[in-house]
Amino acid sequence: MNPADAAQPWLAPYAPRAARVLESAGQGAGVAETLSAESVAIDLPAGPLRFVPGDSAPVGEAYEAFIFRTACVPTRDNLHDLFNGLVWLHFPQAKRRLNELQATEIARAGVGATRGPLRDALTLFDENGAVLEAPPALWEALIARDWQRLFVARRGLWREARLLVFGHALLEKLASPRKAATAHVLMGPGDIPSIKADDASIISALDSAHLATKPFVPLPVLGVPGWWKQNENFSFYDDSEVFRPRRVPEPSPTQTALQGGA
Repeated sequence: MNPADAAQPWLAPYAPRAARVLESAGQGAGVAETLSAESVAIDLPAGPLRFVPGDSAPVGEAYEAFIFRTACVPTRDNLHDLFNGLVWLHFPQAKRRLNELQATEIARAGVGATRGPLRDALTLFDENGAVLEAPPALWEALIARDWQRLFVARRGLWREARLLVFGHALLEKLASPRKAATAHVLMGPGDIPSIKADDASIISALDSAHLATKPFVPLPVLGVPGWWKQNENFSFYDDSEVFRPRRVPEPSPTQTALQGGA
């Protein structure tokens, strides 16, 4: 991946660190070494955060449990782990909270064939999540999967919105952008789904009971105005394989309240 790609809108929160890391990795430096050079004072329960080689965890120990026990993040030499490290560096408290919740659940229930609803939600957000700060009208259209209203009729409102890609697997997918790339946008608890794109606000939404309800809504990120040249032609949104209509079941109480329902 070319360091110039750090100028893409989905990497904006992570620049200029992303450009430095990508350049260093492109020159042959190990990803763990590269991230460690960028590291700031981030304390986890076990001590200062460190990036270590990908094979550092003992065989049989869960990845998240190892991080919680040692404050070391196993990091392979690939884009997936490079982006994971960038998110750790930019949103350390949110990543710490995700790790603590994962480790607590692993200690409680062990590692089985399935993760369970809470760990599923934690993993989904960590890998593919996003946070949207936006006016209520955009949220109403997004929850309804009314893509024409969201991206065409209300297009001007995107000047008041901010989409943060948090999930490192999604950042990896966007290294080779495809129209179908879809984020799972985290809705906040209560009647106001919008979450500010900062560490403290994200942490406030990472509540176990809330996350277990899987409070996510899909958003094809390349439909966001300014994120992809092709979406300036509004026929871009006519692709029903990407911009799919909303399915049943009925809206949750939070969604109904947002839409003005009884």
